[in-house]
Amino acid sequence: MKKHTLKLTGVISTMMVSTSVLAEVDFHGYMRAGIGISGDNGQQVRYESNKIGRLGNEDDLYAEVQLGKEVYNQNGKSFYVDSMAAWLSNGSNDFEGTNTSCELVQDTQEISCNNDAQFAIRQFNVKAEGLIARDPGAVIWAGKRYYQRHDIHITDFYYWDTSGSGAGVENISAGPGKLSLAALRQDDGDVNVNNLDIRYAELGLWDEANLELGFNYGFINETDDQKGMGISDDPLMVTAELTMADVVGGLNKVILQYATNSYGAQMAGLEAGNSPEVSPGSDTLLNGSDGSDGYRIINWGVMAPSDTWEIGYQLVYARSTFDNKDDHDIFSVVVRPMYKWNEYNRTVFEAGWFTEDNRVDKDLDNNNADASAGKFTIAQAWSAGSSFWARPELRVYASYIEDYEDNSIGKAGDSEYNLGVQVEAWW
Repeated sequence: MKKHTLKLTGVISTMMVSTSVLAEVDFHGYMRAGIGISGDNGQQVRYESNKIGRLGNEDDLYAEVQLGKEVYNQNGKSFYVDSMAAWLSNGSNDFEGTNTSCELVQDTQEISCNNDAQFAIRQFNVKAEGLIARDPGAVIWAGKRYYQRHDIHITDFYYWDTSGSGAGVENISAGPGKLSLAALRQDDGDVNVNNLDIRYAELGLWDEANLELGFNYGFINETDDQKGMGISDDPLMVTAELTMADVVGGLNKVILQYATNSYGAQMAGLEAGNSPEVSPGSDTLLNGSDGSDGYRIINWGVMAPSDTWEIGYQLVYARSTFDNKDDHDIFSVVVRPMYKWNEYNRTVFEAGWFTEDNRVDKDLDNNNADASAGKFTIAQAWSAGSSFWARPELRVYASYIEDYEDNSIGKAGDSEYNLGVQVEAWW
């Protein structure tokens, strides 16, 4: 009986210690999921959501689960371990996994598998504070992480995002601002590319306004065998972001970016200035991007003209120029007004429009990728608070999308409507 008592005591002690450890783990995440139908395409369609807006224009299930814990904190020194896993699927059925169905392709005699869900490791890193005696607030880090991402929420447009595996030091006190230095790996196939990231932030200009400056350089590190194979030249990108608080009761950001080579091609492609396409033939749109350059001008924010109205918005103009093909231009406008009936109940509207001129090759008229489309959405929503950013949020929505260039939306047609229900949350 004594042995059983000792064993039971050990089990209880282990459970108490485990519970104590779990209680100290930081739990964060993001998710969106829902159900929807369209008029002509069965399941609801998703069409150019980063150009005409996300609301009522998403057809996936996406989730991120982040677990982190401070594993050491003594003598002013702190070590924090962070992790994140992500899942993406079309939400089509109850049990979604990878390689759920496979078939033999007769032409090639190869097995083709349909992956209806994807799993990804997004973050696994360690951050340490207090190791620099003269600047204890500076953070030394290494691993894989979301690195100081800049995005526009209503379109999910990440205009400055160099996330990946790497290392660096951030928030170094340097004059009136904070300096951050990092190197992040962003290979293209078997070509090694490292993004050197330098940022100088928190430069106060006037009351409620500050400036952040950034420089990114894609250092292409070829092997001896890869030299002379037509690998693209090193790209670079410079960014200036002005943030102004208390603009019509809200927030406003103005961003200017300029880039060269494959980063330059990404400007009008609305990409993030990372993962450069440098291998020959790796991407038709970016192939031959040496000598190209590009820029974009972005204005986005959230205004609160009254206690009952908040308005999110995006204005984007971008241009990429090439030596061997015509220029690529795009202009996008998205506006999301929200009327608050009370603390938890609101009606949300979203209108978006874009026009794009993108002839891939001067000599190939059939590669004309010009496009123009618009969207209007109305949604009734219930949220955990009245703020524009309050989440979780449950939405019932209706959207109408029209392609003005008469291209195909979904499987058929140049216009479409979506009806659906969605939940979005972050914590």
